[in-house]
Amino acid sequence: MGLGGWRLARTGRLRLAAAGTLTVVGLLAAACGSDSADSSKASGSTDTGKAKTATSAAAAGGLDALVAAAKAEGKLNVITLPPDWANYGEIIAKFSATYGIKVTSDNPDGSSADEITAVKQLRGQSRAPDVLDLGNSFALQAASEGLIAPYQVATWKDIPDSLKESGGQWFSDYGGYVSIAYDTKAVSPAPKSFADLKNPAYKGKIAINGDPTQAGAAFAAVFAAALANGGSFDDILPGVQYFADLKKSGNFIPVKGTPATIESGQTPIMIWWDYLNASAADKAKGKVDLKLNIPSDGVYANYYTQAISKTAPHPAAARLWEEYLYSDEGQNLWLKGRARPVRLEAMTTAGTVDKTLLAALPEAPKDTRYPTQAQLDKAKQVVNDNWAKLVGGA
Repeated sequence: MGLGGWRLARTGRLRLAAAGTLTVVGLLAAACGSDSADSSKASGSTDTGKAKTATSAAAAGGLDALVAAAKAEGKLNVITLPPDWANYGEIIAKFSATYGIKVTSDNPDGSSADEITAVKQLRGQSRAPDVLDLGNSFALQAASEGLIAPYQVATWKDIPDSLKESGGQWFSDYGGYVSIAYDTKAVSPAPKSFADLKNPAYKGKIAINGDPTQAGAAFAAVFAAALANGGSFDDILPGVQYFADLKKSGNFIPVKGTPATIESGQTPIMIWWDYLNASAADKAKGKVDLKLNIPSDGVYANYYTQAISKTAPHPAAARLWEEYLYSDEGQNLWLKGRARPVRLEAMTTAGTVDKTLLAALPEAPKDTRYPTQAQLDKAKQVVNDNWAKLVGGA
């Protein structure tokens, strides 16, 4: 059943661990009834005591104490979270309304690389990022550079071991499959594979969402193309060469594809995560008739990851944000955005998943494999070394 079913882990099968699933929901619901944040304590300099180094809600004095500390801070800084990316707009709004915490969302169209840069450059400032949403390889980079504060959410056991760093420096959140979306009014025939995309009929029509050395979704597109062109998890170079050839033919254009470029007709074919293409299709209804396929020759799936900045100016709010994201409510909100939340199996077993939203997911390939962290590291280096040289800007 792939990413949407029983084989969620990158390197093995998901082990059921539903304990704690309902507990955090009850605690979060109880916390919702407490008072709004005290605006007089909303500065980034608020002393939040145990939360600064807490590796769990229990270590912060319990979830009620964490909620109180987060409300005293009154603010949360997030970064590179477009409102239409996996339903983040609604997630941010509901978190803010639930806890009376003002959320500042910076650089919504940025990349994972931009997040790491912001943590470094804004260290010590009240506007520095509190939390990060990163592609796998970028999460590993941030951890290796000592930028991350370890934390384990209350539903930690529901996250497969292979989808989290054992000490809590990063943990997977939502995932999907690389897909090919196309405007049925501007594209014919319908592309169903990477081989199809070589068709001269697609000249000047194909895009990804930026530079794969900077953006996780673009990197995933290159990995999928590699699998479709004789490459493997150990060899991503054929994917880079594929885009070099596609650019030489004029089919691939060096434009950062977004929902806006899809709606305008600038990028009528978009290689992107299935949940983002599905969201773009919903947004463009009435303007563009966007359909999508998971390419038959290059099936690639993976997760994004959450992390807390070691120098977060609002450490309690940062930790409460993670608790919210990994509660049943938060996970179902990602599902509403057509993404596959990491706790999907545990919630399905517990009966807490929204069945209507689950049924609306695109059908997933039956046999999905995932690269190891070592393979991702190697692939990232190959792309870094060869993209500009072979393909140029995107």
